[in-house]
Amino acid sequence: MGVPAPGIPAALALLQFGDSMFPVGTFAFSGGLESAVQHGVVRDRAGLEEFTRTVTHLAATGDGVALLAGYRGAAAGDLNRIRDADEAVHLRKLSEEARTMTVRMGRKLAEAASRIVGDSMLDRRLRQAATDRVPVTYPVALGVLFAGLGLSEQDAFAAHQYGVAVMVLGAALRLMRVDHLDTQAILYATAASAAQDYQRAAGAHLDDMATFGPVIDVLAAAHVHAHVRMFMN
Repeated sequence: MGVPAPGIPAALALLQFGDSMFPVGTFAFSGGLESAVQHGVVRDRAGLEEFTRTVTHLAATGDGVALLAGYRGAAAGDLNRIRDADEAVHLRKLSEEARTMTVRMGRKLAEAASRIVGDSMLDRRLRQAATDRVPVTYPVALGVLFAGLGLSEQDAFAAHQYGVAVMVLGAALRLMRVDHLDTQAILYATAASAAQDYQRAAGAHLDDMATFGPVIDVLAAAHVHAHVRMFMN
């Protein structure tokens, strides 16, 4: 666990399990963008870039901290430490839709990894979750999986942040008047802060997790009661 894999196999594993098309159901979620567009919070390309930067920053200071805790727990062979990270994520999801997203994607990732990779710490955590009240969550599952694959925690964090941004930008193509070049330019600009976000998250503990984004929380609450919805959040 946690031993760096050599060059090409490591790069291919990172591309496979960090791919936005990996079958965990990402396409069904918008990262809160649908409600933001419906309520006029995001109107154009500039607003989309600001929203994407905000969402990825919140992901880094919240789920990103738990991802690293899950990775380190897996590297140490400590199943309870992984469980604690899952619990920290689940308890901090204020909206029903956010909880649904992290649990559904976490379970799908764990099930897929079990079939593709075989028995692993993530597979054992999935079996544990079936008998307790703490579900597997997506960021923690991703950290545990990457540890088992021998990829670095920086790789796991980068894949997570990339996934959050791509979720929002993929939804934007269906919700707004933006094109693929617009979203790729925003993705490239957003990625510039990932290393700095990692440095902050790397020294944090589960008690330090914070996702202060009141406007996004209000939009999430409004989305639950929306009459017309394209996405699950």
